[in-house]
Amino acid sequence: MQTMIEQLAKEFGKKEEHVRNVVDLLDEGNTVPFIARYRKEMHGTMDDQTIHALADRLQYLRNLGERKEEVKKSIEGQGKLTEELAQKIDEAETLAAVEDLYRPYKQKRRTRATIAREKGLEPLALLLFAQEKDCPAPKIAAKEYVNPEKEVGSVEEALAGAADIIAENISDDALVRGKLREFWLSHGELTSSAAAKKEREESVYSNYYRFTASVGKIQGHQVLAVNRGEREEFLKVSVSADRESALSLLERLTVKKPACAATEFVRAAAEDGYDRLIAPSLEREVRAILTDNASEGAIGQFALNLRPLLMQPPVKGFVTMGLDPGYRMGCKVAVVDGTGKVLDTAVVYPTYGEKQKRECIGKLKTMIEKYKVKHLAIGNGTASRETEAMAVELIKELKGEETVSYAIVNEAGASVYSASKLAAQEFPEFDVNLRSAVSIARRLQDPLAELVKIDPKSIGVGQYQHDMPEKRLSQALDGVVEDCVNAVGVDVNTASAPLLARVSGLNAATAANVVKYREENGSFLSRRQLLKVPKLGAKAYEQCAGFLRVPESKQVLDNTAVHPESYAAAEKLLSLCGYTMEDVKAGRLGHLMEKLHAFGEERAAQECGVGLPTLFDVARELKQPGRDPRSELPAPVLRTDVLKISDLKPGMELRGTVRNVIDFGAFVDIGVHQDGLVHISEISDRFIRHPSEVLAVGDVVTVYVKEVDEKKNRISLTMKKR
Repeated sequence: MQTMIEQLAKEFGKKEEHVRNVVDLLDEGNTVPFIARYRKEMHGTMDDQTIHALADRLQYLRNLGERKEEVKKSIEGQGKLTEELAQKIDEAETLAAVEDLYRPYKQKRRTRATIAREKGLEPLALLLFAQEKDCPAPKIAAKEYVNPEKEVGSVEEALAGAADIIAENISDDALVRGKLREFWLSHGELTSSAAAKKEREESVYSNYYRFTASVGKIQGHQVLAVNRGEREEFLKVSVSADRESALSLLERLTVKKPACAATEFVRAAAEDGYDRLIAPSLEREVRAILTDNASEGAIGQFALNLRPLLMQPPVKGFVTMGLDPGYRMGCKVAVVDGTGKVLDTAVVYPTYGEKQKRECIGKLKTMIEKYKVKHLAIGNGTASRETEAMAVELIKELKGEETVSYAIVNEAGASVYSASKLAAQEFPEFDVNLRSAVSIARRLQDPLAELVKIDPKSIGVGQYQHDMPEKRLSQALDGVVEDCVNAVGVDVNTASAPLLARVSGLNAATAANVVKYREENGSFLSRRQLLKVPKLGAKAYEQCAGFLRVPESKQVLDNTAVHPESYAAAEKLLSLCGYTMEDVKAGRLGHLMEKLHAFGEERAAQECGVGLPTLFDVARELKQPGRDPRSELPAPVLRTDVLKISDLKPGMELRGTVRNVIDFGAFVDIGVHQDGLVHISEISDRFIRHPSEVLAVGDVVTVYVKEVDEKKNRISLTMKKR
């Protein structure tokens, strides 16, 4: 364990003490949000993302350790484990290195070399491969191995069998494979071409019909694209490395100098081993490595995009109308009040003709006036453009009255939610289509509370997410959702079961119990009351209490992120600075930080019995009880007018919202039905390796129209002022 701690500390640039504490806390069953927020003194204020990464790496190292023991045990069972081999296995830094060392000892299917060994030709192979100065010529050495009873009828047959054994031994050698793998990874090339039947067919893979890229420089999205193109039988894909250079490297590793009588024989056997065994195997390995790296990169980008999407500022407290556009089934409408409660629903048909559009505007106008709707949330799916144009007409007809604005809402996953068991439980009286309109309205009001009801993979802010390893993708995205929910905090008296289930220390069962207890006993009046919930024990309470808010509690700290274990410290801090809980309730702590500084932070921390990080967290919460971190981010763009793609001209300046960040750029919603692409080269005047260095989903940015292709419905944007 100590070696593992030292390695993690070095890799993450953290103190060993802090890393050890994180490992101990994780092993004790503490969640990442709890550790990140309430154990800062123990880990040196690492953030949740760092702790997640450390936990992932810890798991890898533990799996590596377990595999090493399995391999040593297997080799020992064969009576072939030496001290030198055991040391090499112990020192291996990757699973690939361990498997290379284990390769000669694995159970194999019957090979040419296996058959040669059965014929008694291994001593001949070892004699020739040793390449000693006094080694006899291969044909002379092979004479004594001719044995018709063992089906070795000639010198040539004996030498062929010996060559097969040498080729397989070289292929199984860990050093040889490691060096050649490095060569392929640094000097190899991936090539794709059109499949025979697809050469003249235009497709999304046309760019890869004649494509070559260095293995060391190919982009993750290119790897995933050619993989999918190959699966769909549009592409033929291969990885190769310069054969002569690879053979030259192999010769240096296997052919001894000075030359002897067996040199040419060994060289030929090594060449056969490379062509027949090593190269095909390395091609598969390198493609697997490229795919794994591309998948990890795509999963990381998906997680990076998901975080700001979930943390979009809510547009709370306003009556909102959700519009789920459609052609055949019409546009589904739902009006919800400021808390998300459904007030009314309807189906209108704005795309059926001018008469139906006028009827639609009249009906929606009546609903807006009746319920005093403030915002329209329009889903960005099918018929969104026509629905948006209708909404603009509607808003213009409302002029002179209270202003109504609209926002385009990403509806990815809304249909998945609508058809889910959860949606059926929430809205048994509505059909599937109307549920999606409710979801769209609520997404504008509180994106986080609504999006947690949907499988993160269905939210659509990644690339090639359906090609990712399912378990790894779910693990990464669930971690992001958990971090976001706990960073914001959850009102225990209004939160849905899916939202509560994402709170540190709770799961689906305990979240359902919280909701059931609330329904049977009324609103929670204190955090301590959570201990009365069935199956919610002391450990779960410790993990969840700080993240659950109880606005109805008489204890003001119950509605803050201050953990119950720090209540005494909070009260002591108020006393030291001359404040009371009444001042906290009344928001009269404007000079708290100045008073704390005057008193002395270190001294105050000591008197309060907490560390400085906890002291500062408590002080921030006392100053702004119930603070929502999302309020500090740019608000969603609310519009009252619409642009058509034909309105766009090169050089036009626009404000837009980043909808997705991918390897080669970012898609920006500029109020036209089609999002515009800002290529990575157009994002910044300085060099950037990835768009995420500058942009995040939800960012409100200024862009300039670079080029418009109405036929292909493509908009090219730039963030560089011309």
